Amino acid sequence: MPSTFRGLPPIVWTIFAGTIVNRLGYLVTPFLVFFLAARGVTGTDTSYVLGALGAGNLIGPAVGGILADRIGRRPTMLIGLIGAAAAQGALFLAPGVWTMAAASLLISTAGSTVSPAAYALLADAVDSERRQRAYALFGWGVNIGTAVAGVLGGYLAAHGYWLLFAVDAGSMLLYAVVVATRLKEPARAKTPKTNGEQKDEKKDGIGYGVILRDRLALLLLPLFGIQLFVYSLTEVALPLAVRDSGLSPAVYGAMAAVNAVLVVALQPFVTARLAKLPQLVVQSAGSALIAVGVALTGLADGIVGYTVSVVVWSLGEVVVAGIAAGVVANLAPAHARGRYQGAFSWTWGVARFAALTVGVAAYTTLGPSALWWTALVAGSAASVATLMLAPRVHRRTAHELAA
Repeated sequence: MPSTFRGLPPIVWTIFAGTIVNRLGYLVTPFLVFFLAARGVTGTDTSYVLGALGAGNLIGPAVGGILADRIGRRPTMLIGLIGAAAAQGALFLAPGVWTMAAASLLISTAGSTVSPAAYALLADAVDSERRQRAYALFGWGVNIGTAVAGVLGGYLAAHGYWLLFAVDAGSMLLYAVVVATRLKEPARAKTPKTNGEQKDEKKDGIGYGVILRDRLALLLLPLFGIQLFVYSLTEVALPLAVRDSGLSPAVYGAMAAVNAVLVVALQPFVTARLAKLPQLVVQSAGSALIAVGVALTGLADGIVGYTVSVVVWSLGEVVVAGIAAGVVANLAPAHARGRYQGAFSWTWGVARFAALTVGVAAYTTLGPSALWWTALVAGSAASVATLMLAPRVHRRTAHELAA
């Protein structure tokens, strides 16, 4: 293990291990269309269920951020994990389209409340200098679990869809047991008790007004959202491009495997190399690399071309690991870390939802070239704008560290 991850407290490693277990339970979503077809749900009815699944990713992070600050990180994680596990069973047993849609909404809503609380718990447990490394380790756990789940899911689906639901629910409940028995919520750092800051904390209340009054956060979050939108195109537009090139679905599976191997193998070592560099500079460079890699998809017409594009954006993914979440955590007042991470996770959800809807619509109506050029221009512009904000972020975090 590279030295960059050494010295992180046990709570970080517990969340890392639990995240791997939890991600093994993300098997139903990739095979949901096939499951619905087996139940006789096709056409427009399928879109209702998938739309509900996407909508939950817009609700859960906002709720999770508030709950994490209001009732605590661990209780919020437990509510999300147990609720999502119960919703898995409800979806499997649902008798009709609308009950399936309701269960899908609950799965994604409950499941997406976990990340803001986990991010806030990591921010509580480590100082600002080590947060990016902690978040990179968290992201590495997500990728390890996702890579294993990709292989496991195909095998289980061939032997019965009920196995997918059983593993999903079981892994979530197992992570809940880990959270309940192995995680201790650390005492949250208190905001310095000057009179002005006491007033600010009372004025912030329990809602998202604290972020809406933070001009720097309001500039950064949309830029991160654009970068995440471009990255999310790899999940939704790449398979369309592979299909339109006349290649088999197995080629897309191979491309997913290339990404998984590169990220899992390289991320710890790249993080170690880049940890001491200015983080927003690294974020901007990595995001530009992702934009170039996604745009290269438009030039590919065979396996070699797609492999090159995947390698480029995968390297960008490795470079940016954990940085955006770490920057957001460092901007947050101690009493509002859950809501700041909720806002960041909500930005992630919006970006992915936009890729699934606007991105696919642009691909099918305006043409693939329009989407690839948009990804290149938007991603590059967002990277430059992020780089321009780096001095302001540095001044703010340096001031708060001095305080």
